[in-house]
Amino acid sequence: MTTAPRHPTPTQLDAYFSLIEVSSLLRHTVEQQLKDAGDLSYVQFQLLARLGDSPTGSHRMTDLADGVVYSRSGLTYQAQVLEQRGLVTRAPSQEDERGITVTLTDEGRAVLAKVFPGHIAVLDELFLEPLSDDDVAVLGRVLGRVRDHMRQNPPRSAAPRRRKSL
Repeated sequence: MTTAPRHPTPTQLDAYFSLIEVSSLLRHTVEQQLKDAGDLSYVQFQLLARLGDSPTGSHRMTDLADGVVYSRSGLTYQAQVLEQRGLVTRAPSQEDERGITVTLTDEGRAVLAKVFPGHIAVLDELFLEPLSDDDVAVLGRVLGRVRDHMRQNPPRSAAPRRRKSL
């Protein structure tokens, strides 16, 4: 016997709808800024930023896919587009013969450097400006707990791939 879902309280619904609206408004503005400043999609920016954050400037494609909630085939396509633009290179992984390693190029670093100031300006103006440092800390902890809970049963695009034992 299944139990009926519980009904959210007005406070819970308000929090949920506020989160959805904030997310949509922020994402729309961020996507427009990335397009205008670097001709990048949001996913392409995520890929470049993750590579730029890596000490080696490289990640295996499967590791990128595990961190970005996007289909693996879609991510492969986005990496191809970035490679065609000269922003990344792709090569067989030295760790996994079936894997692909993606590496940020100097041109990719230049595009990141070009889009980051505007990206940070959007983040400051739309997201951080109305919040105190304490608000940001609380929000980070709360959203971190929700993210960690959601990652326990992630959608397929966010689920880590099983690795073969050696």
